[in-house]
Amino acid sequence: MFGPVLRGDHVTLRPADDSDPARFVPWFADMEVTRYLGRRTAVALYYEVDTLKKFGESENTVFWMIEADGETIGATGIHAIDWINAHATTGIVIGAKEHWRKGYATEAMRLRTRYAFRELNLHKLMTEVFVSNEASRRALEKNGYRTIGVSREHFFTGGRWHDVWHGEVLREDWERAQTS
Repeated sequence: MFGPVLRGDHVTLRPADDSDPARFVPWFADMEVTRYLGRRTAVALYYEVDTLKKFGESENTVFWMIEADGETIGATGIHAIDWINAHATTGIVIGAKEHWRKGYATEAMRLRTRYAFRELNLHKLMTEVFVSNEASRRALEKNGYRTIGVSREHFFTGGRWHDVWHGEVLREDWERAQTS
């Protein structure tokens, strides 16, 4: 499903629309954008149309496009929602490189995390990022994610093996941080 509009101070999360699949093609063709995604190939428009259609129809995904400075800059989601055990996996991409290092991913994660805990009533969120993706890991940690481990030499991309950091945030810990 597509999530509702969530407004922050600098970013807005909004449902995807018919103009969005085409945005992913140049983003995912850029090896600098995809270097931490574990993707090995660029994608075609039909693939992105199909992917967003599946997200929109899914009962176990909540997906948003990220807007900042009047333009669409990326996407984020809550995926593989296990409704019985109340946990899910999160992900994010800022595809518009000119918007990197401005704090937009951190704010998008904050809005996404709040929605997961307060609206979906989830108990835990999990994620993983390449260890070398320090900016993403810092943004996650600012949103309460804690290290639960590292998978050594987990992905082979760019001609070498990469370690993957695993993090999670529990609702109880997140709620406690909101009051301090």
